Amino acid sequence: MSKDNGAMREELVRQVLWNRLIAVVEEQANVLLKTAFGAITREAGDLSAGVYDTKGRMLAQAVTGTPGHVNTMATAVAHFLERYPAETLKPGDVLVTNDPWMGTGHLFDFVTVTPAFLKGRLIGFFASTCHVIDVGGRGFVAEATSVYEEGVLIPHMKMMEGGKPNDTFFAILMANSREPLQVRGDLLGLVSCNEVAAQRLAAMLEEFGLEELDTLGEHIIATSRASMLAAIRRLPRGAWTASMKLDGYEAPIVLQARLQVSGDGIHVDFTGTSPASRFGINSPLCYTEAYTSFGVKCIVAPGIPNNAGSLAPVTISAPEDSIVSPLRPRAVTARHVIGQMLPELVFDCFDEPLGGKVPAEGAGSMWILGMSGGPQVEGAKPEATRFNVISIGIGGMGARPGKPGLSTTAFPSGVGAIPVEITEAQSPLLFRRRELAEGSGGTGRQTGGMGVRIEIENTEPAPFSIACATFDRRHHPARGRAGGGDGAVGRVLLASGKVLPGKETYVVPAGDCLIAEMPGGGGYGPR
Repeated sequence: MSKDNGAMREELVRQVLWNRLIAVVEEQANVLLKTAFGAITREAGDLSAGVYDTKGRMLAQAVTGTPGHVNTMATAVAHFLERYPAETLKPGDVLVTNDPWMGTGHLFDFVTVTPAFLKGRLIGFFASTCHVIDVGGRGFVAEATSVYEEGVLIPHMKMMEGGKPNDTFFAILMANSREPLQVRGDLLGLVSCNEVAAQRLAAMLEEFGLEELDTLGEHIIATSRASMLAAIRRLPRGAWTASMKLDGYEAPIVLQARLQVSGDGIHVDFTGTSPASRFGINSPLCYTEAYTSFGVKCIVAPGIPNNAGSLAPVTISAPEDSIVSPLRPRAVTARHVIGQMLPELVFDCFDEPLGGKVPAEGAGSMWILGMSGGPQVEGAKPEATRFNVISIGIGGMGARPGKPGLSTTAFPSGVGAIPVEITEAQSPLLFRRRELAEGSGGTGRQTGGMGVRIEIENTEPAPFSIACATFDRRHHPARGRAGGGDGAVGRVLLASGKVLPGKETYVVPAGDCLIAEMPGGGGYGPR
């Protein structure tokens, strides 16, 4: 065989192995989807899964999942290894945390890390994340003024050791949750998906006669980094700024970004952004970094696989204790209100250098409708059914230069809606209506995507509560681009006429109906 043919064969084998690695993490994610107890994971896909080399660098991620989970996990594994060095871990160990500043940004997301072995030798790590329904505290609201009010924080620890559950960990967590069985089930689902992936990786290496993953990992990281840098070097050089105003909580929020493109990479600086809020809408820096880098990658190189190599050329800085880099112990439950707007802000920065190629602004952050009922709700009788459920409201994406915006599509999170039948089966709630909010997309040569309109009532003669923690763009719409019209703002009200204006928790009286209309995306170009 000639040297050229040998090199081609070696490259082909590497590509096959790379694809197989992606298949492994996709199976990892699907195991979690099939074993999860919580509807937001099982039905909406609010999760992530990935594989890492022995240094804790992400090599591949599952397509199934959200950027806020995947890209935060890219750095989260390193925090685990600082506390539990790789050489101290054994088969059957599983590490866990929900630390917002070292995980995925709030207490509701648990990150698990499992070491993978082949014939007793460490070959890498698998990490996975999902959102659980309840961790105690105030619940999924933005009214807390510190993380201590938001629920139980689990520092980095072993959830499993040598295959045996940490009973103390589970006892503490279940004692602090309103839905203990559902939370335990989700965590065991994380354990299962990592375990299956570790088995698949070992089998893959054996099939190809390999003893370790790190050599392939070096190729993946180097190739991805070089490809990302090549894509960046095709962009115009320079610096561009953009700002965006959001509703905020106690006051409107200004997000300010400066994007600089050089031959060495892209840097995004959030100097000028509003200071941290007193309430739980702050986005920890790990979450800010995750969605900012995702926004850059969407514009610059969407086809390059997401891993430590392709993420490395994008760097982010933010003022200390700003709303995009809050310090402990700031409240952070509704961090995606800010974090999921950052890709839209990055797009705004790219509009000038890439004129005619950047979509209009979209609704951005999804609305999580956290609803609960029972005797604890003001005005309810003792016999009222207890429930604690989540539904997801999705707005419209911004129009593209050559196509309309997608309606009811959760960009940038990629999360799907939870079927109404699931929520109705878990509670006495009835969805009277779930339809497109006609006319909510901005006007233009290309119209913005429409949001959804939802009407919900309690079939029992009892009130229920609705947490409006994540509802934004009710005063500041998604802006059109290149002369296109703005999208419609969102609205939340009762059928009886009362408007629910803020991010607080409200009570829907017995016999009344909640109406929520999601914001639409901006239009593109003049009509």
